[in-house]
Amino acid sequence: MINTNNIASINANVTMLNNSANNVANVNTDGFVPTQTDITNKGNLVVANSKKADDNGSKSSQTDLAKEMVSQIISSDAVSLNVTAIKTQDEMLGTLLDIKS
Repeated sequence: MINTNNIASINANVTMLNNSANNVANVNTDGFVPTQTDITNKGNLVVANSKKADDNGSKSSQTDLAKEMVSQIISSDAVSLNVTAIKTQDEMLGTLLDIKS
């Protein structure tokens, strides 16, 4: 059985990647206020909490490209790690079923 924590983590990190991509796409949009996404644990699940960043009243975009690039790298790596964990679980289950047969 696949661990639901891995799936929840993938979903949370994909949400972060989508929000970050939107922020980067709007880096040249005047007055754009980026969406801030935090990933936290709720009980045994990983969840993404998204909200608009505080508007500082700037006429230019408030997107911080350095922050967005780091967020994208971290989230992309987290998705890859969780996919690897799911693949390993699947392979182990298949091996156990082969042994039992």
